[in-house]
Amino acid sequence: MKKTMTRLRVYSHASSSVRPCFGSFLGPLLFNIYMLPLAQITEHHNISYHTYADDTQLYISVSSHDYSPLLSLSNCIHQINEWMCQNFLQLNAEKTEVIILSPKNERSKISAHLGSTSLTATNQARNLGVIIDSGLNFNSHLKLITKSAYYHLKNIARIKGFVSKQDMEKLIHAFIFSRLDYCNGIFTGLNKKSIRQLQLIQNAAARVLTNTRKLDHITPVLKSLHWLPVSQRIYFKILLLVYKALNGLGPNYMLDLLPLYEASRPIRSSGTGLLRVPRTRTKRGEAAFSYYAPHLGNKLPVDLRSAEKYSSFKSGLKTLLFTAAYS
Repeated sequence: MKKTMTRLRVYSHASSSVRPCFGSFLGPLLFNIYMLPLAQITEHHNISYHTYADDTQLYISVSSHDYSPLLSLSNCIHQINEWMCQNFLQLNAEKTEVIILSPKNERSKISAHLGSTSLTATNQARNLGVIIDSGLNFNSHLKLITKSAYYHLKNIARIKGFVSKQDMEKLIHAFIFSRLDYCNGIFTGLNKKSIRQLQLIQNAAARVLTNTRKLDHITPVLKSLHWLPVSQRIYFKILLLVYKALNGLGPNYMLDLLPLYEASRPIRSSGTGLLRVPRTRTKRGEAAFSYYAPHLGNKLPVDLRSAEKYSSFKSGLKTLLFTAAYS
C-alpha cells in the first residue's frame, strides 16, 4: 500500500471573531471547537487525519489496482474549502501540499492519477519544522540541520574568548543540540552515513567547547562532557516516548502502536511488560515506530521498564545508554 499525505494550512480572514488567539487560555479550546466540522467532513470521506493547531494532515492509502481514494481526497479538499469560505476562514493554497510516500517507480503512476483530480504532488513538504520527502530519506532535512548548526557553531566559536565554558555549553545546547534533538525520533531508518553526518556536528561542537584539535580522538572528549552520541540520543528519545505512552503521559494514538505481548502459553517472561513486535518484510518497515519502539523497549532491563517515576526512568536510561556507548 502506498501512502499519500495532504497537508492543509488554515488561515483566518481579518474578522477578529474567528481569528485563533493562541495566547489566551481559552483560545486553543475555542479554536478547536470552531474547527470541529473540519473533522466531520474528513470522516465523511473516509480519510484519516491528524491536526495540530491550525495545521491539518490528511492521509490515504492507495493500492496498485484501486486509485479511487485519490478522488475522495480531491472531493474532501474541495468541500473543506467551501466550508471555510462560509465560515470566514481561508485555505492557504500555497501551503496545501500533496506528497506521495512510496517507492520511486510507483510515484509516477499515482502522480498521473492525481493530475486527473486537479491535485499536484510535491517531492517534499514541511511538517512542523521537519522536511519530509517522498523517499523518506530526510536528505533535505539533514542538509537544513547541517547548514543551520554549523552557521550557529561558527558564530559561537567567534565569542568563546569572551564567555565562560559553562556559558559556552549553554549556547551549544540552545543552538546546536536543539537542532540535533528536534524530532530525532524519525531518524530510526537512516543509514550510517546520514547518522555520521549528524555525529560530525556534535563532534565539532565538542571541539569548539574544549579547544580540542582536529587530529585528536573525539570519543574521550564526548565521554568527559557526558554527551550521548547521536545514535544513542535517538534511542533515548524513542524510549522516552514509549515510557510516556505506556504510563499515561502520551497521546492515545501512540499507545495504540504499542500493544503488550501476549504469549499463547504461560512462559517465564510473562508479566514483565514486554511489547508485541509486529512482523515486517522490509527495512523501511523496521524503521516504523510501531516496530522500532517495541523492539528497543523489550531490550531494556525489567527493573528499568517497571520504573514508577518518569524521572527515575529517564536517569536510569541515560546511564544505561552512556555505559553502552563508552564501555
